[in-house]
Amino acid sequence: MICCLNPHCTQPNHATLAAVCPTCGTPLEHRLRGRYRPLKLIGRGGFGRTYFALDTDRLNSRCVIKQFAPQTQGTKSFLKAVQLFEQEAVRLHELGEHPQIPTLLAYFEQNKYLYLVQQMVQGRTLHQEISAQAAYSESSLRQLLEDLLPVLYFIHQHGVIHRDITPSNIIRRKIDQKPVLIDFGVAKQFSEAIRYEPGTRIGTEGYAPIEQLRSGQAYPSSDLYSLGATCLHLLTGCKPEDLYSPQEGRWLWQEYLQKQGRTIHPGLAAVLNCMTKDLVSERYQTAQDVLDDLQRLPKLEGTVPGWVSNQSGQSLFAGLDRPPLSGPGQAAGLAMPITSLPPTAETAGPTSKPFPQPTSDSASRPVSGSASSPPASRPTSSSSASRPSSPSSSATPSAKPSSARSSSSGAPGSGPAAGNGWQLLRTLAGHQSWVMAVAFNPQQPVLVSGSLDDTLRFWNWQSGDLLHSLKGHARGVNDVAIDRRGQVLVSCGDDATIKVWNLGDGTLRHTLKGHLRDVTAIAIGSSNLLASASEDGTLKLWSLSQGTLIKTLPGSAGMLKTVALTDADQRLVSGGLDNTVRLWNAQTAQALKVFTGHTNTVNQVAVSPDGRLVASASKDRTVRLWNLTTGDLQHTLQGHTQEVNTVAFFPDGKRLVSGSSDGTLRLWHSQTGAPQETLPAHTNPVHRVAVQGSGGVIASASVDKTIKLWQWRS
Repeated sequence: MICCLNPHCTQPNHATLAAVCPTCGTPLEHRLRGRYRPLKLIGRGGFGRTYFALDTDRLNSRCVIKQFAPQTQGTKSFLKAVQLFEQEAVRLHELGEHPQIPTLLAYFEQNKYLYLVQQMVQGRTLHQEISAQAAYSESSLRQLLEDLLPVLYFIHQHGVIHRDITPSNIIRRKIDQKPVLIDFGVAKQFSEAIRYEPGTRIGTEGYAPIEQLRSGQAYPSSDLYSLGATCLHLLTGCKPEDLYSPQEGRWLWQEYLQKQGRTIHPGLAAVLNCMTKDLVSERYQTAQDVLDDLQRLPKLEGTVPGWVSNQSGQSLFAGLDRPPLSGPGQAAGLAMPITSLPPTAETAGPTSKPFPQPTSDSASRPVSGSASSPPASRPTSSSSASRPSSPSSSATPSAKPSSARSSSSGAPGSGPAAGNGWQLLRTLAGHQSWVMAVAFNPQQPVLVSGSLDDTLRFWNWQSGDLLHSLKGHARGVNDVAIDRRGQVLVSCGDDATIKVWNLGDGTLRHTLKGHLRDVTAIAIGSSNLLASASEDGTLKLWSLSQGTLIKTLPGSAGMLKTVALTDADQRLVSGGLDNTVRLWNAQTAQALKVFTGHTNTVNQVAVSPDGRLVASASKDRTVRLWNLTTGDLQHTLQGHTQEVNTVAFFPDGKRLVSGSSDGTLRLWHSQTGAPQETLPAHTNPVHRVAVQGSGGVIASASVDKTIKLWQWRS
């Protein structure tokens, strides 16, 4: 099956492999640029057409081809169009580093047409959502604004105006339910050099502001107008043109809601009205201005945090033995008494009451055995009512468990095989979505995992038992950390909060608020210091015991993905979407060094136990080792076939382990950069690895909703 790429063909879609189009007689391009196979026309407009295609060089992965076919192909104008096209493609490449903007895969000229190839986003557009379901609730609308406004701020900071924000150009991504902004107005640049079909306008009637429709001028506030009009459509279920009175020169959407017997908070109504003012000067000028006003509105709280315990006893982990203190290259571990943290005043968030003594409920424990859940087709949220969801045809729910413990031998995949080296100890299953984070308790055989199902789970990694579940974040958990004494747990998530928990009795000590977007990473220091990194582009330092903000470091690197502390908390290391690793003075908030060399996003950094090396895992499929003192690149570790998401040093500092979207774990020698071993760990991407304090156990967390434990056998 192939389709015709002639922009004037009236019936381009054909179930044929013929040499020419049966409709117009144009020779058929079976593979653009030798790799992109156009299968179906899926959209058309005044500037060209959009096709669904397969990338034959990437295992027939799905992609979208946009064809720009100017009507005038004179030499000067066409060459100018090619030049502007290339400039805009470079800009789209930069924008594609944002996770809510499709990645640009290629751009080229062929047969006097211009082509742009982008990642295909699987999901439903908001237009499809509103057509298939009731109008949005207030909480759903606020969540959409909080998800999309940072995307607009990002593109406006890059000098790009979308110019056509409508429900049809926002896709609810299937895998994580995040809204993705699509169909950027690349062709707007061509209007400076080429005439298009008569009557062609950039923008959609009802959603585009008056300055855009009349003169073609557009500003950041023009995009905000279009987003506001989109919100009115989603909130009421009516198109914007039906909600505006030209005679009165005003919006009637609130009257429409009243007829439906619905109301929304006056503050949110004021925000929407300000976004959709006719005059540019009366609107919000930046997306950050809108976000600031949204942040001032009363919070729509989610579920009440609390522990769900499966064992009786005063302490969460009463009766657990200490983990083994021996492993390859490691002779001893920490051996400090475990005590409860003294109570402190709650200054940044609500504190939950100590939970009552739980009752035994062994039948409710999930299996942590050999049968892992099937690959995730989309993360799901169990607590956030504001996340719209759609059924997935490929997702299969896990079977209800019947046993509380996984066997360390027997069924394939449930235990180690004979021989020496790293072997699978067990698989921990129970999360309902991607597992994003894992951390070992240094004082007890406890592993904590965090997931996009909004929960944390606590496992006895020696036996495979699920000990406790913790529900506190309104949206997915991105990272977890435990202090060296094993007394404090810190978690962060997509709800833009950080939560500090007392591991002694399960009480919530602090909820730290201050970041404007998802908190992506946290790090606990050795001197009561907590560091956090966020998609809002900032690093924040907090007092762990008091729960108070100490200072904010302007990341200056766009969205941040990772943070680590070093040198007795005097310095910290960060990485993000600008492809660099940055070293900061934690006291002065000054950037000390910028390590450059990666060619794509830095997903995670790790500092060696002696503080001499920094390892950085990147989307460019490499791990790089840097000298922390000089900033010199020591080694580039290559071998992963897809992006590297995570890296961790062993306690001896001589080795490190990395995890990748290719599903493997790779072990390396940190002094020479030499590869040591490759473990085919998961069939889906590995998001996080952690090394137990003895160095004898590795935990890997994956998109397949499981954690796998690997043990050294000598």
